[in-house]
Amino acid sequence: MSSAKVLIVEDDPTLVRVLSDNFNHEDFEVHTAVDGESGLASARRIKPDLIVLDIMLPRINGYEVC
Repeated sequence: MSSAKVLIVEDDPTLVRVLSDNFNHEDFEVHTAVDGESGLASARRIKPDLIVLDIMLPRINGYEVC
């Protein structure tokens, strides 16, 4: 059985690291993006089971991505 996929869209590297570590510890397949534009592209490409989406993002904000 494959792991559930989570996409973390966050521009704060410390928060990305903490969230990634926690999801990895729970055996999620973790993907990350640092801005709304790349987050939207990643969501379309990998079709994650869960998206952790920051609101205040560069390029495209989290509301627009949602």
